[in-house]
Amino acid sequence: MKKRICVFTGTRAEYGLLKPLLTGIKKDKRYVLQLLVSGMHLSPEFGSTYREIENDGFTISEKVKMLAGSDSVTGVSRSAGLGLIGYGEALHRLRPELLIILGDRYEALSAAIAALIARIPIAHINGGEATYGLIDEAIRHAITKMSFLHFTSTEEYRRRVIQLGEDPKRVFNVGATGIDNIRELKLLAKPALEKGLGFRLGERSVLVTFHPVTLEKDTAKGQFAMLLAALDHFSGLNAVFTYPNADTEGKPIRASIDEYVSRNPEKAKAFASLGQLRYLSAMKHVDAVIGNSSSGIIEAPSLGIPSVNIGDRQSGRIRAKSVIDCKPAKAAIIKAMEKAFSPGFRAACRNVKNPYGGGYASRRILKALSRVDWDAIDLKKKFVDMRGGRV
Repeated sequence: MKKRICVFTGTRAEYGLLKPLLTGIKKDKRYVLQLLVSGMHLSPEFGSTYREIENDGFTISEKVKMLAGSDSVTGVSRSAGLGLIGYGEALHRLRPELLIILGDRYEALSAAIAALIARIPIAHINGGEATYGLIDEAIRHAITKMSFLHFTSTEEYRRRVIQLGEDPKRVFNVGATGIDNIRELKLLAKPALEKGLGFRLGERSVLVTFHPVTLEKDTAKGQFAMLLAALDHFSGLNAVFTYPNADTEGKPIRASIDEYVSRNPEKAKAFASLGQLRYLSAMKHVDAVIGNSSSGIIEAPSLGIPSVNIGDRQSGRIRAKSVIDCKPAKAAIIKAMEKAFSPGFRAACRNVKNPYGGGYASRRILKALSRVDWDAIDLKKKFVDMRGGRV
């Protein structure tokens, strides 16, 4: 009998990372793919990106609206609570044999709690990573402890998951799924990309994504102002902005983007969602990725593009030599951007080694799933102690 595998997605970026795996599960005759779609996907403010999922040929099994419409601490807590209620009801109807969750956001935490209570095994992608500036850091490790199978993006992250007491036999280093898209998608040529964006990149351009650092209070607007001031330092520089996630203090960043674009329509344009094809194509053709998105650390190196990583949001992640870290101050950002634009650094980035692998992560996940003895799954996990510091 075919096994029902449910995949949870609550954000545009997360869906893009999951898409190659979704395609593989859908094609595999051993499985029935279920999609539990929630969060920003269902919000007009964030582009109603559930339509992208449907346009890609996937059937959405359940939609759970849970965003409370506020980026305050209490608003995000309310959203997480609404999600827990909705996910519990949806999983009761779907009754999957496995729930796949990627990452570390509060929407994913609510889905994991609902699955744990419903005694549904969880397969967790991207455990063991570190982002010291975010609430995601603790959420990620919490989801790891709720999960039965683990698919990490580097060997170091695999060791961390095992260090948390997980059985090494159920922890697999598969690489980063986002790099699968770079390998498999036919990225747009620059003229086609500019036509799709309705915007010319010009002689020099950057792709900007900046999210709040959720373990800091009242810093998002000020830090983003420093980024905008740094952009204005460079004449003839065009910028493609993507909006921040539905995090605390996200709305001030979005408002700042809108105000900047309205003042500079000839050199800046903003998007709620570019989709994976346009986003990766833009990344390929710009001169640098600027901000604090994980894509600047994980995907950009595979395209040979420099990244300027601002502040502490991604502090703790393994990074390639193409990533330039800097403080969220105007002078520091300008200095980092000057380095990113320098011919010597750009040339070095073209041959940089990406620690997150070279693709095929989704194939490795499917191979591991094919070896699961579904009848032998025992959710009464035992904590596996490390012996002599070894895993």
